[in-house]
Amino acid sequence: MAGRLAGTGASSPLPRALLLLAVVALFSISFLSLRSLRPAAAPSLPLDEPRRLPLSSPLPASRPSVYHSPEAFAAGYAEMERSFKVYIYPDGDPKTFYQTPRKLTGKYASEGYFFQNIRESRFRTEDPDKADLFFVPISPHKMRGKGTSYENMTMIVKDYVEGLISKYPYWNRTLGADHFFVACHDVGVRAFEGLPFMVKNSIRAVCSPSYNVDFIPHKDVALPQVLQPFALPEGGNDIENRTNLGFWAGHRNSKIRVILARVWENDTELAISNNRINRAIGELVYQKQFYRTKFCICPGGSQVNSARISDSIHYGCVPVILSDYYDLPFNDVLDWRKFAVVLKERDVYELKSILKSISQQEFVALHKSLVQVQKHFVWHSPPVPYDAFHMVMYELWLRHHVIKY
Repeated sequence: MAGRLAGTGASSPLPRALLLLAVVALFSISFLSLRSLRPAAAPSLPLDEPRRLPLSSPLPASRPSVYHSPEAFAAGYAEMERSFKVYIYPDGDPKTFYQTPRKLTGKYASEGYFFQNIRESRFRTEDPDKADLFFVPISPHKMRGKGTSYENMTMIVKDYVEGLISKYPYWNRTLGADHFFVACHDVGVRAFEGLPFMVKNSIRAVCSPSYNVDFIPHKDVALPQVLQPFALPEGGNDIENRTNLGFWAGHRNSKIRVILARVWENDTELAISNNRINRAIGELVYQKQFYRTKFCICPGGSQVNSARISDSIHYGCVPVILSDYYDLPFNDVLDWRKFAVVLKERDVYELKSILKSISQQEFVALHKSLVQVQKHFVWHSPPVPYDAFHMVMYELWLRHHVIKY
């Protein structure tokens, strides 16, 4: 027996070590389990947040994407190109107000380009049963060009759409929710006032997308207002040439423009003029000013939108959006704060201090991101991938998914 006891004592260190490890493991698991039951600590927040943040924070060295979700955009865009189809109603005389654009130049060129591009693109289908959306091809811009009064516009549009409704079965499946029309001229919104069900149900692609009127952001589409052709080539990657702080020249046709000119017209660091630069001063002086400026001020005019935004993007000048209730073009896809300074109209009184508070590092990041989005704000005929037409089609494609019938 003595021998057995001695043997047991000699082998005891190993079981004791195992027992000790088991106790430590049990204690660790219990500790972690109890800790997991404690509420997570609340994130620390600054007690006095700044009143205004033109930029959310100093930008890191690795440039963030200009897209809200690059992966989702890439996947969605590929699917759109593969499967999205639009049927164009064939009715209406192209020599009057239907089917074809009035012109592809001027500040309402976006409407004309869309009318032309949709026919040149792979998205058009001749089979309405294969269509995801239906395009109502009536052009308020052409009506305006022919001197049609507002009252007659409303009657012409109403008669045309009601004719489509009675002739074809497609409208009544959704009461127009899978139909859309395009209007860049601000008369386009008024032209459809005789069809309240179309304003309520159909998708409107318009250049004046304001939250404080009938524009519905999750249904309608903000059409970029692009003044084409551009007088000069694209700017960009030319930061060393941009020595002026800010620039705006235009007509005082809105309250915000009147205030902008009154407050800053005589400033020595902001080049603010209450009239467009006279061509007599020199050739393309207005356009060349964009090349020399860091920040181009873009106040709303008679509507919330302005072609100056697309001008700024094209010439590589960071746009400063100074227009309340403006649903910026492609806002579902693009993170505008990565390549623009978005302010409230009330910020006009502190405009210079806001712009001067943006560091050179932040400005460089904004400028580089701006160059990335230039391709989205130009029209081509025929259209090319990722241009303004394809971006509008992508916005339409996003919206067709919410339609059920």
